[in-house]
Amino acid sequence: MAKGPISTFIEKHYLHFNSATLVDASKAYSEHLKKNGKMMVTLAGAMSTAELGISLAEMIRKDKIQIISCTGANLEEDIMNLVAHDHYKRVPHYRQLSPKEEWDLLEHGFNRVTDTCIPEEEAFRRIQSHIHKIWKKALDGGKRYFPHEYMYQLLLSGAMKKHYQINPKNSWMMAAAEKNLPIIVPGWEDSTMGNIFASYCIKGELQPGIVKSGIEYMMWLANWYTASSKGKGIGFYQIGGGIAGDFPICVVPMLSQDLERTDTPFWSYFCQISDSTTSYGSYSGAVPNEKITWGKLSDKTPRFIIESDATIVAPLMFAYILGW
Repeated sequence: MAKGPISTFIEKHYLHFNSATLVDASKAYSEHLKKNGKMMVTLAGAMSTAELGISLAEMIRKDKIQIISCTGANLEEDIMNLVAHDHYKRVPHYRQLSPKEEWDLLEHGFNRVTDTCIPEEEAFRRIQSHIHKIWKKALDGGKRYFPHEYMYQLLLSGAMKKHYQINPKNSWMMAAAEKNLPIIVPGWEDSTMGNIFASYCIKGELQPGIVKSGIEYMMWLANWYTASSKGKGIGFYQIGGGIAGDFPICVVPMLSQDLERTDTPFWSYFCQISDSTTSYGSYSGAVPNEKITWGKLSDKTPRFIIESDATIVAPLMFAYILGW
């Protein structure tokens, strides 16, 4: 396949240091898929608010990703961007904001994520009115679903279509919903929608049990990994650190050590994009080799770490893998 202008530029200029690792990791990712391997992508931070969906959605549509693990924030913030994009406020000088200026943003209904402010009324509340109906329907019908399944129901229902403010092809959640892509959302309750759901449970309008738990996510992932890791195996592409990465990568030692399924294959590719420096006890800043000692990777697993800003690196890697 002929390479597009972005890929051509990368191959010409990205020759050393982190840029060379970007190329090596991208080629190894593509090679893994060519050998019928599968790939998990994990999203930490605020990648949805950073509009990673512009490239991530195409990666999903082109079958370059088979499963995603993400924080509850990334799950909901892609949909917020879909329905409230025109109301977002960018603050390029965010480093110079005074506490009073931060307070003024709050009073005007803006919640800041670095240089981008999410409009509470148009984003959170607009989704809330629709998702509450879906939660209530599950309660009345005695049904239980995973957090991402509720979001899939919301998107596929078309109930929010009139609110779209970007092209839905740039929504990775829409692409995932249309493919029914497996998603793992550890710690979902640590998100705005999780907080809203808790408030309904406190008021007695909903019951916690209608949302399947993190333990159930791990049980589901254990079965999926066992069924899907034959052949070339499953790669692990980690954006940032935190629970989005640490939770799913642990399925391998859990299967091999706790369940004593000693034939469980290790993750067969590993790449992490992180700007976290190596420090005492840090997971986000841990070098890939540390994961060998935990039984997550083998000493033969291709391992890459790109120490840079994921909002720069991930779209470039996705463009290269897609041949753009």
